[in-house]
Amino acid sequence: MPETNLYQVLGVAKTATQDEIKKAYRKLTRKYHPDVNPDNPSAEAKFKEVQNAFDTLSEPEKRKQYDTFGRTMPGGSPFPGGAGGQQFNWGQGGQAGPIDLGSLFGGQVDFADLFGGGGGGPGQGASGRSRRGRAGQDVQLEVDIPFRIAVEGGQYELQFERGGQHERLMVKIPAGVDTGSVVRLGGQGEPGTSGGPPGDLLVKMNVAPDPVFRRDGQNLLVDLPLTISEAVLGTKVEVPTIHEGLVTLTVPPGTSSGAKLRLRGKGVPDRQTGNRGDQHVVIKIVVPKKIDEAAEKALQQFDSLTPLNPRKGLW
Repeated sequence: MPETNLYQVLGVAKTATQDEIKKAYRKLTRKYHPDVNPDNPSAEAKFKEVQNAFDTLSEPEKRKQYDTFGRTMPGGSPFPGGAGGQQFNWGQGGQAGPIDLGSLFGGQVDFADLFGGGGGGPGQGASGRSRRGRAGQDVQLEVDIPFRIAVEGGQYELQFERGGQHERLMVKIPAGVDTGSVVRLGGQGEPGTSGGPPGDLLVKMNVAPDPVFRRDGQNLLVDLPLTISEAVLGTKVEVPTIHEGLVTLTVPPGTSSGAKLRLRGKGVPDRQTGNRGDQHVVIKIVVPKKIDEAAEKALQQFDSLTPLNPRKGLW
């Protein structure tokens, strides 16, 4: 079965620069990451294939050996064969048959050292580096998200600059986040080295204001304008909620401006329990700036019939 071409796996040319290889790797890991493709074995296999390709092509020494021999050993070490019993046809004129390099050189063979490597103790490669993979760095990002996405959650496309490149990333925002909340996106940070896992992307949320709703912890507030007669006599009005649309609210007679009427369970969901807070409807009595003579006489009559001093006892 022919060996997979690592350049083709990343979708780059053999002459690609390290920056081009890194950019292709980031794009493909976002596409095939298990968090984006849950319960998708095909995507998981592709994700691992991309990781393996990047592990080889991102390391200059590994890439050089891969370009020379065209294959990789298990674990990402590039060479057309391997230690521990893997066979390699080596000879001149077809006279030499298969040779077990592991047996020939006495067990485990470090091919980086064997072919012009250099110092380094056990477990180290040609440059003395440890072959143990190193995880990539986490990347921090601050973004603005719409108020209603923050409250209700949902898919949202992040657009940001990283490394001089404009990137787009579709992410799932959990319900109930607020300004200052941080969402961790696994595997979306800087790539690891020598097979190490990529870092994470830490997205700090800034929630944009909404023209209708305000937030107070797990509660929502919305202003409700009323006329004088509606406040005095009471009424039924429709008010907006963030996840149920318009609902009917009963305003009791004699409601003053500034009063708060509660709609239970129509606030912000708790990120841990999912339980919603309440919505408070704040009454705002609106008066006309100009009235005609008949309305003025009616109000004067109203005052005489219902004497009230709202400032009595305040000072």
